[in-house]
Amino acid sequence: MKSISTALPVDGDGESTTRSAAATLAADTDATQTHPPSTFAAFRHRNFRLYAIGMLVSMAGSWMQIIAQGWLVYQISGSEWTLGLVGFAAAIPALIISPWAGVIIDHTPRRAILYITQLAALTFALILAFLTFSGLVQVWHIIALAVGIGMVNAFDGPTRQAFVVEMVGKEDLPNAIAINSMIFNGARIVGPAFGGLLLAWLGAGWCFLINGFSFLGVIVALYMMELAPYVRRVRLESPWAQLKEGLVYIQKREDLRRILLQSTIFGVFGVSYGTVLPAYVDRVLHVGPAAYGMINAASGIGAVTSALFLARHSSTLKRGWWVTIYALAFPFVLMAFAWAPSLAVALLLAFFLGLGFLGQFTLLNTLLQTRVDDDRRGRVMAINSLIFFGIAPFGNLAIGAVSEIWGLSITLTVSATITLLLSANNLLRNDTVRALP
Repeated sequence: MKSISTALPVDGDGESTTRSAAATLAADTDATQTHPPSTFAAFRHRNFRLYAIGMLVSMAGSWMQIIAQGWLVYQISGSEWTLGLVGFAAAIPALIISPWAGVIIDHTPRRAILYITQLAALTFALILAFLTFSGLVQVWHIIALAVGIGMVNAFDGPTRQAFVVEMVGKEDLPNAIAINSMIFNGARIVGPAFGGLLLAWLGAGWCFLINGFSFLGVIVALYMMELAPYVRRVRLESPWAQLKEGLVYIQKREDLRRILLQSTIFGVFGVSYGTVLPAYVDRVLHVGPAAYGMINAASGIGAVTSALFLARHSSTLKRGWWVTIYALAFPFVLMAFAWAPSLAVALLLAFFLGLGFLGQFTLLNTLLQTRVDDDRRGRVMAINSLIFFGIAPFGNLAIGAVSEIWGLSITLTVSATITLLLSANNLLRNDTVRALP
């Protein structure tokens, strides 16, 4: 049944799901302000500046928790399989929830959803900190909390992606996506570097505690934003019909299908190496937690470098060609990384891994967001999040299990080879993605 849209302004919270409200928010620029260089065009929007500050604080804390949690799991279990299992645990709720989350995101004030997800993530981090400080923490606790985080991510990831256009409008959307990735990976430099030192000096519990309080940065930023009144879209279809509509929309668009397929290839086989990094640092490089933080930081520096390039050229870049370049170069770097003879070489290669990861991830995200209709944005981005939070962890589980049989270096090489072959088949045998502007 055809939908009927009725404007029902809701005072206070929210964002617009209509094109006109997005345009209103795009006019958030201070009239007396001189436009900044194009590299940082999105920062002329006050709401995005607030969002960027809050996200930088929050993501630095999150990266501290990521490295501390991985190291803690490996110290408790000594098993690559368990590392993969913890990564996989977040997939279960994401597989079930993500498609339905998209329906909710398309019809709910996104700021309200983000309030809830940040508070939930804060709570889970503090629970893990308490368990660690008290000496009670076990692997099953971490797995259970990973399931909870998976539920949060099923809503938080696509909501944040869909929320960006509400802060900056469509004109600055590609630049905002690149800057958003820059912030994410700028935190990836600070968080792991500081977290690795804190982990070595004081233990994992402090990393979890600091991460918990870091979510207050996003909550405060959301509260300070001045958003256009939320315009409720009244839909007569059932949630199932809306979900089906979103899937049919993707099925009819070959460009969206191939972009999402590349995201799947990259998520399942390309970046699953991150799950076994604690074991790699221990068994291949024979170093400790501080070096683990350094490798993550080196990857973050590479990612920020890539994000700066993409932000600077966001209006002129041939994104389809650059996706292809990143997709085909990344596996060769991963193969070399698998056999790094020293920490110095591993750090250099980690820089290029970050460069390739961020480039491909950001370009795929930008291609999706600039080609999708506004009224289906939440559902399409939810499917994209389903890939990274729901399907990709199957790669984490597999790489953890296979590493215990074949060894880490061989397993990473096989994973890189599969990524290369599947990416070449998707991007070279058909020019749908390569031709995208």
